[in-house]
Amino acid sequence: MTIANYLASLSETTKESEEKILAQALEVGLRQLWREEVLARYLRNEITRDEAMRLVGAKWVELAEEQKKAVLEDVDWALNL
Repeated sequence: MTIANYLASLSETTKESEEKILAQALEVGLRQLWREEVLARYLRNEITRDEAMRLVGAKWVELAEEQKKAVLEDVDWALNL
């Protein structure tokens, strides 16, 4: 399915204009990219945990920490086979 198909389908099912859907998509995408950058900065120790929590919220920081822990455990497991 192409982006144009997604857009047309969303416009049809939601009864919203394609322009409004594109604006929403841009907003959602930018918010996600910004959140990912904040979390990356936290995980690189460029900002504090408190700062990351203030910017994106505790649930996102905790999720990033859990994911980092899981990756490190997988790497440790692979290196110790």
